[in-house]
Amino acid sequence: MSTLCRAYWYPIYAYVRRLGYSADEAEDLTQGFFTRVLEKHYLRDFQRERGRFRSFLLTALKHFVANERDWAHAQKRGGPRPPLPLDDALQGAERRYDIEPRDDLTPDRIFERQWALAVLERVQDRLQTEMIESGRQTQFDRLKGLLLGEEADLGYRALAVELETTEGALKVAVHRLRQRFKELLREEIAHTVATPGEVGEELRHLLTALRTS
Repeated sequence: MSTLCRAYWYPIYAYVRRLGYSADEAEDLTQGFFTRVLEKHYLRDFQRERGRFRSFLLTALKHFVANERDWAHAQKRGGPRPPLPLDDALQGAERRYDIEPRDDLTPDRIFERQWALAVLERVQDRLQTEMIESGRQTQFDRLKGLLLGEEADLGYRALAVELETTEGALKVAVHRLRQRFKELLREEIAHTVATPGEVGEELRHLLTALRTS
């Protein structure tokens, strides 16, 4: 549950904000939603064969919002509640939301976009941990911006000099880093779909959500 909160609180916050609720209301709803998920054991109801976890969570959120019209009551639920690791994160939520595009993104589209970004962030964190553990933190720090970039746009020669390696060796390192990133991305997505055969489709969906946002 802690992992779920840390990974996916912001897509939920952004969804609620785009519905038109204030920052304070969105904070309360985000906390309330995860509290409800924990208390009512919603995750026990989720079975991987039923579909994608992304869709399951969004549907649960829509039901929660529809049933939580009395925000004054929601802010004063009362009684002991399980601690949720969202207080620090939510303090910066509105600053993060302020830079969201103010175009025609619907609540569903902004949820999809932020979900995709959350998946990429989790994968990058995993890759960073691997690189640090293998003593290559400096290399990762300099190359992480190239994970999704195009090789034609890279200044390999200058970067190779900076990292005290050859241009050819640097290209190999970037290629391997990208390959590992792709492997970890598919692993991450595999945790949220019913079958391995759905990984490719979910990946395409997430990339489309980023391109069309």
